[in-house]
Amino acid sequence: MESLRLDAKEIMAESIAAVLPESSVEKAINNMNMKEKIIVIAIGKAAWNMACAAQKKLKNRIVKGLIITKYGHSKGNIESFEMIESGHPLPDENSIYAARKAIDLVSSMDGDTTLLMLFSGGGSSLFELPLEGISLKDIVDITEMLLKRGANIDEINAVRKHLSAVKGGRFAEFRRDIDIRAVILSDVIGNAADIIASGPVTSDGSTAEEALGVLEKYNIYFEQAILDAISIETPKSIKNCEYVVTGSVEILCEAAVESCLKKGYRPLLISSAIVDEARHVGKQISEIAKQVHAVIPQSENKDTGIALIAGGETIVKVIGSGKGGRNQEAALAAAIELEGHEDIVFFSIGSDGTDGPTDAAGGLVDGLTIKRIEASGMDAFEELNMNNAYNALKSANDLIMTGPTGTNVNDLMMALIRKS
Repeated sequence: MESLRLDAKEIMAESIAAVLPESSVEKAINNMNMKEKIIVIAIGKAAWNMACAAQKKLKNRIVKGLIITKYGHSKGNIESFEMIESGHPLPDENSIYAARKAIDLVSSMDGDTTLLMLFSGGGSSLFELPLEGISLKDIVDITEMLLKRGANIDEINAVRKHLSAVKGGRFAEFRRDIDIRAVILSDVIGNAADIIASGPVTSDGSTAEEALGVLEKYNIYFEQAILDAISIETPKSIKNCEYVVTGSVEILCEAAVESCLKKGYRPLLISSAIVDEARHVGKQISEIAKQVHAVIPQSENKDTGIALIAGGETIVKVIGSGKGGRNQEAALAAAIELEGHEDIVFFSIGSDGTDGPTDAAGGLVDGLTIKRIEASGMDAFEELNMNNAYNALKSANDLIMTGPTGTNVNDLMMALIRKS
């Protein structure tokens, strides 16, 4: 079992290393036609790494730069760049401060300068300015309700874009007269540019009618001011921005396949577009893993194994008051399903190194995880029902702690199987 766990940790590290944004940002910049002077604004959980790559490539062509990222995701100063850290997964006052800083920066631009925007996941909350008549509290309350009720990222962003003065293409409208280029690191299924970071400089594919429909679907009641704001349509045509979407969960899964092959596992990619409820996904992959284990011949080479791989972005319906994230919840559900099985391990990890409002990236569990949880005096079923996966996995020493990775391309889930 320990060798399986070690392989799992190495596969995680190699997979995430393959989707770090530096090389893809440099490649995208190489293919962009930009003026000699450039202002750079990087927004998202991978903003520091993306800005670092831009600075390395563009050097003194950067007149000024701004990095807006999550608390704790900065890795130090970068020449010519100002750094602002703000709230995630919910916006805070620093999110508004950051948006105003960005607006001030583009407002001072002249026609001889290109605006280069670098976006990654998390930008929706890190960078915010409510529409007139809407408060930050309104946005936080609505976002929190949608998250807790299990809304998916497309639904959440449709609402957020229609409450914001900087999302859904509205940031580009502050300066329709300047050239904008954007490199967008995808953290959404389908890689839609208007969904990633809520699309500040791209035309918006969602409508006011859809946004209102989301609130109705999840029984979220709102005041007239919010109704009026959402009814204002977002831009459907942005003509001064050219963009490229780079990085994706598909690439993350491909890297996982390659890593598994190098370690002697036969990989089976289940899907790179998982969007189901986290606990269901963890349970289902573990059920499949047990079935696969049951049909592996006893004569199978002990140095080979099978890997079940999945990627995507699951959801959590919050009904308890515990602490956790979607990857931890998937892992705890898998641990319950795998109890007593010594030839299978399961992990679920956020590629950005953080999972929900916690300092963990996810969880790595095995057939003895539940025994370790019970030894601490906790009941795994109760903790799962309380959405308290963090503390349950912590008691078993099964949390994955990577710190910020510098990228953000959805989640990786995997079961490793080897006949003993």
